[in-house]
Amino acid sequence: MSGPPSGEQVELRHGPWSAVAVEVGGALRALEHDGAPLLDGYPATEMASGGRGQPLLPWPNRLAEGRYRFGGRAIEAPVNERSTGSAIHGLTRWTSWRVAERGPSRCAMELSLRPQPAFPFPLDLRLEYALGDGGLEVTLRASNPGDAELPFGAGFHPYLTLATGTIDELSARVPAASWLPADARGIPTGERRPVAGDLDLHEGPVLGGRILDHCLADLAREPDGLARVRLAAGDGRAATLWMDEAFPYVMVFTGDTLPPDRRRRGLAVEPMTCAPDAFNSGDGLVVLRPGESFAGSWGIAYEAGPGS
Repeated sequence: MSGPPSGEQVELRHGPWSAVAVEVGGALRALEHDGAPLLDGYPATEMASGGRGQPLLPWPNRLAEGRYRFGGRAIEAPVNERSTGSAIHGLTRWTSWRVAERGPSRCAMELSLRPQPAFPFPLDLRLEYALGDGGLEVTLRASNPGDAELPFGAGFHPYLTLATGTIDELSARVPAASWLPADARGIPTGERRPVAGDLDLHEGPVLGGRILDHCLADLAREPDGLARVRLAAGDGRAATLWMDEAFPYVMVFTGDTLPPDRRRRGLAVEPMTCAPDAFNSGDGLVVLRPGESFAGSWGIAYEAGPGS
């Protein structure tokens, strides 16, 4: 098979904005404003690494030992992160999605996830990417076309950047009041603690040498119902990731475990509908009854610095 590793490329444009969505994983490969990248993505000649731009479905983050119980039965998913013994980031990252709609500034990608041993339920997924004056908006819709309940969780894995080489000199504001401690495998222990020290990002401190790979919760929301994570440079430029109330958790990852050439180049800001291992803990788990649907949106905006 010829062509890019990520399959069909769907290029979107609106004013100074451009983006590329791809067939493999239904992922967001690139996002730029006036030619400057706002995502640490990957070129068309490469496959995604480190989860870059990928939707995480039907569960985000880690599932302990790849095992869970639902509807009175024990279910096992393939362990694909040997270092932690986990099934990580769901089942759709390497699947070919169908381009259902396409226009100059928006597109829709769809996937029907068929029942399989790791997830023995049918699930219809639709992702809409749209560029407008305010930037990028991503809308996820998930529907249960089957005749039994199913467990569901969603996450996304964009790495924000302001093209500064590393993120160390950037400031990050995350309006989270608490964080979820995790064990050595990255599985939450069941506690919820107030943010403090390096995890207190309320005032937008410079990242410096902070090492972050933490799930944050209890997000403060603005009058429009959105929670906003802001990454800013010293010259006033800023990228803001917003998420609606469907996403009450956010994973913040500075990329320190990535290969050296990708390490700390972008700040992964991962909106999530549930906590890691929610299929076991139930923390934020969505249960879709037959015929029910879930919808949630997030997006990225940009602020130019003074004089830009």
